[in-house]
Amino acid sequence: VQRQFDEKPHLLDANPTERPDYDACIAISTKASLKEMVPPGAMVMLTPLLTGIIFGVSAVSGLLVGSLVASVQLAISMSNSGGAWDNAKKYIEKASPDSELKGKGSDIHKAAVVGDTVGDPFKDTSGPALNIVMKLMAVLSLVFADTFYAINDGTGLLALS
Repeated sequence: VQRQFDEKPHLLDANPTERPDYDACIAISTKASLKEMVPPGAMVMLTPLLTGIIFGVSAVSGLLVGSLVASVQLAISMSNSGGAWDNAKKYIEKASPDSELKGKGSDIHKAAVVGDTVGDPFKDTSGPALNIVMKLMAVLSLVFADTFYAINDGTGLLALS
């Protein structure tokens, strides 16, 4: 991005004569996003596999139950708080400038806009994404269930019963 400002100084003008290279910015963001998603994705896939192989079937069952309970709570919390931030901003925007909230354009409204910026990804992406995480963990556990059971009759490499 900085390179574009250096090469095309007129981008910062009120009426720029040149257009920025949007494709380069999108490519940089996409590449970085995909790179950052490798560790969380590996964790979601490797956790049930390693748990089942090392500790056995009972441990994987406990992992899935614990993950499900935590994910449901987190998803509901994120969806509700994201909606609350959005509703707070709308409520402040409807207030008159003479009220305690001072309406649109006030410092309170600016803070609500920041909250809404955080809240939108909460309610739109993060909460629903936990559903996919849980499905992936459960399906992987089901696919490898025979493997888990085959290791020391389901007690894992450590043979804990």
